[in-house]
Amino acid sequence: MPLLPVVASQALTHSARGAVAQSPARRVRPGDSSWPTETDWSKLKRVVEGRLIRIEPPFAACPKDPNGAACLEILNRLKNPYYIGDQPGLTQTSGWVDGWMSAPSVYAVAAAKVEDVVAAVNFAQEKNLRLVVKGGGHSYKGTSSSADSLLIWTRAMNEIVLHDAFVAQGCARIQKPQPAVTVGAGTIWKEAYDAVTTKAGRYVQGGGCTTVGVAGLVQSGGFGSFSKNYGMAAAALLQAEVVTADGTVRVANASVNPDLFWGLKGGGGGSLGVATKLTLRTRELPEYFGGVFGTIQARSDAACRRLIVRVVRFYEEQLFNRHWGEQIIFEPGNKVRISMVYQGLDRRQAEGIWQPLVDWVTGSPEEFSFREPLQVVDIPARRFWDAAYLKKKFPQFIVVDDRPGAPEGNVFWAGDQGQVGHFLHGYRSAWLPASLLKRESQGRLAEALFASGQRWGVSLHFNKGLAGAGADDLAAARDTATNPAVLDAFALAIIAGGGPPAFPGMTGPAPDLEEARRRARVINVAMDELLKIAPNPGSYVSESDFFERSWQQSFWGPNYAKLAAVKRRYDPTGLFFVHQGVGSEEWSADGFVRLAGR
Repeated sequence: MPLLPVVASQALTHSARGAVAQSPARRVRPGDSSWPTETDWSKLKRVVEGRLIRIEPPFAACPKDPNGAACLEILNRLKNPYYIGDQPGLTQTSGWVDGWMSAPSVYAVAAAKVEDVVAAVNFAQEKNLRLVVKGGGHSYKGTSSSADSLLIWTRAMNEIVLHDAFVAQGCARIQKPQPAVTVGAGTIWKEAYDAVTTKAGRYVQGGGCTTVGVAGLVQSGGFGSFSKNYGMAAAALLQAEVVTADGTVRVANASVNPDLFWGLKGGGGGSLGVATKLTLRTRELPEYFGGVFGTIQARSDAACRRLIVRVVRFYEEQLFNRHWGEQIIFEPGNKVRISMVYQGLDRRQAEGIWQPLVDWVTGSPEEFSFREPLQVVDIPARRFWDAAYLKKKFPQFIVVDDRPGAPEGNVFWAGDQGQVGHFLHGYRSAWLPASLLKRESQGRLAEALFASGQRWGVSLHFNKGLAGAGADDLAAARDTATNPAVLDAFALAIIAGGGPPAFPGMTGPAPDLEEARRRARVINVAMDELLKIAPNPGSYVSESDFFERSWQQSFWGPNYAKLAAVKRRYDPTGLFFVHQGVGSEEWSADGFVRLAGR
């Protein structure tokens, strides 16, 4: 059944409505005379029915007893994304050298319903607090983390409702009933896939990483392994329930608050309001999903150049279509690593497509070899996220949440293990235009990939560029706030690196900051090689440089002016602040001080 409109009561919103009349010059911190009193916090706790948490530093037990059970428990669980997601004071990324460090909020409202979110928003407005919103907590840039803040923690809001014939409120004249799913703000993609695919036999376009939050990914645009066929997650949004800065619960869709609806589709999470429910269209499943994995070793620089030229040509001829997604990685040491997925084909068809490249490599053993043999697998699409099936058939592809009593469905892809709790050194991305795949340009592309890959691994994420997608999915993506450069990009190039978890307060060796900075410089040099052939390419907001200078243009291009207008309408005081988010240029880097003249 369609979502019903929800309007916050006068009692919940009157204080916030008065607060929006004048923008604050500075938000308050603990120790300031205007910081809320214990009585104030107690009142908020009663309003949210006890769901206010005072957050202790996650590693508080370690300095006193580094070998004690409490300290060892958290240290041993830092490579488990499900554990991190269950902690209000932790984030899935521990920081970024010279950029940010994970820092717990002072208090968190562990929201269980939309009224809890309203109460937290009103309290933050009235008391002039720095507000942070966290669902999955996967932001590389720390947008769900800030010291001295109030956290709205939505993880418990993970209800999922399937619809056979959904029509958004007020859209009966412009929308036909269609299958859809409504998810709460705290839902992660593994939960959504379990409900939609494993149980219901449908597909919802979401993220590749199973523990990423649905709400954050959709608001940032959202790409999954099969986006070349199903488009962006944001483009699948049919309706949202959102708490805006005045404490009002609003429905947003193509007919109701359409400007807010458009802004939520790719305008970046945490900037326009708190999304509490999202309804996304679902699609038919193919019979199979599958993958192709292997590593080709070239025996010299000259051979590697030949190999890259051949791989670029092979991609353009055989893989540049709706069937294929994920990555080919060009690595130092003259290696090309293949980690691709496919849909709409069976294993025999996929093997036939790759056989010419295999024959080409094995036909020149003096120049090339398979360091890891090419492996082609397929999985019944309905079982692709089925934990029981994966544990039995493909245990090498997954990692299991090994905590006692953990839900049986808690698994994540082994390829994502390295990013759990990681401390980033550098992260750059660029959309590469499809014009580079033209025959006359392939040589320049191959040479740039060679030059970049000699310095640092460069990964082409083909599913994160929409060139080659179908006309309907391109049209739907065009009606989002995402930089239109994605429409003509055949891939998103990502060059990134990091180290193990480095949360403040951890025991053990501290990260080598000088080495981290050196690695960051190399990553920048590697990206510069690609930018020689693709200047000003645009970048994906969720996977981009913390230090991006022209972020408004890079992330949103010509859409930024419209996004800024939506921000001014629904959040005139700038309550919702995230690094490099819409309107953040009006605030200091930490979001506490409004800049003069803004």
